[in-house]
Amino acid sequence: MTEARTLDPTILREYDIRGIVDETLGTADMRVIGRAFGSEVVRAGGKSIVTGCDGRTSSPKLVAALNEGLVACGLSVRCIGCCPTPMLYFASHKLATDAAAMITGSHNPANYNGIKMVLKGKSFFGADIQTLGKTAAAGDFVSGGGDIAEASVTVSYIERLFEDMDLGRPLSVAWDPGNGSSGEVVRAVCDRLPGKHVVINEKIDGTFPAHHPDPTVEENLVQLKEVVAAEKCDLGIAFDGDGDRIGVIDERGRVLWGDQLLAIYSAEVLADVPGATIIADVKASQTLFDEVTRLGGKPLMCKAGHSIIKAKMVETNSPLAGEMSGHIFFAHRYFGFDDAIYAALRFLSIAGRSDGTVGALRDALPQMINTPELRFECAESRKFVVIEEIRERLSKMNGISVSNIDGVRVQTEDGWWLLRASNTQGSLVARCESSNAAGLDRLKATIAAQLEASGVDVPEMD
Repeated sequence: MTEARTLDPTILREYDIRGIVDETLGTADMRVIGRAFGSEVVRAGGKSIVTGCDGRTSSPKLVAALNEGLVACGLSVRCIGCCPTPMLYFASHKLATDAAAMITGSHNPANYNGIKMVLKGKSFFGADIQTLGKTAAAGDFVSGGGDIAEASVTVSYIERLFEDMDLGRPLSVAWDPGNGSSGEVVRAVCDRLPGKHVVINEKIDGTFPAHHPDPTVEENLVQLKEVVAAEKCDLGIAFDGDGDRIGVIDERGRVLWGDQLLAIYSAEVLADVPGATIIADVKASQTLFDEVTRLGGKPLMCKAGHSIIKAKMVETNSPLAGEMSGHIFFAHRYFGFDDAIYAALRFLSIAGRSDGTVGALRDALPQMINTPELRFECAESRKFVVIEEIRERLSKMNGISVSNIDGVRVQTEDGWWLLRASNTQGSLVARCESSNAAGLDRLKATIAAQLEASGVDVPEMD
């Protein structure tokens, strides 16, 4: 019988659970997480759950421990094994389970792992996760005789991906799953697509031998850029470690960041759903919000986080949302969760039906000078404190406008800058945008000064 266990508080994040394997998160922890989450599922009237895991070397033992805890609660567990996270979400719909749980470290380093949870079709996050920690510490579990069986939804998932696609002309595409858990699905998708498709790093390998699986960091796209150039591809597409975040480069090797992708998707969605609310996180360019307005939509700035945005989509009946981190959420003709493989096919359908190149789609957007996401190392115990220190200093300044939706987003005469605490790593995330290079330099200098005032080391910002 699983005993009460106090979980390391650093693993109880805002929108999932994540820690360092065998340091802050081990099999005993995951077993008790299974008991605690399983108890929440049963108390909510649930009887079944589907589980899966990414390709990390620690994932098999962690999903086995999770399943033990869930079965001990009396749940019927269906395990689909190694898969991309969106396929796990799809499986919950397909198998009509009351809950879903995915063992994944997402884009974190290989020694990290964690769990993303869904209960009754809604993300389990925020206060839910804190309650789960209290349930684990108190040992307040339900008990019963559950069962476990393997299941497979791969074929039906791939069929659903193609269900309503109008792909247009054949394209030449380079794909990089980054040795993550989407590799096998990406290969199967490519085998069905017209055109030429070159897949690199498709073997699932939790040590990530080619590069870190984070498509928002441009150095992780170098290999993909080389393939696009060598094979004369129309574009390149990259995924993170569990297949729920997308990265895109055009035929010239230029990155289309999350807000640029969202702007391109918005034109198609708003043509079909006029006046709809389009959601983006606080890191998105002001030009995106302006573009949504121009297209007749209602832009909504939201706190970052896949669970938070999914909840906001339901609240506002939004058909489309996205983050700078590459999470793209389609409720328009789809389920509303973040599925990078589905987002890739939607992008291919737009590109294949356009008159020009992917680069032309990018260049047609309003152009600003901005930084990508900038990350600064900061101890878990300090990152939120630093943001509060900066917020306090800003409150005494004149000539600026401050939004506190998520961290601080500051509007100045030069443009805007953002600082927020990462919910998945020991770091602070920054971004800034201006209409000119001199203004951008001043914004970056302001960020550096604020960080240094709080004792954070600031490397040179590109």
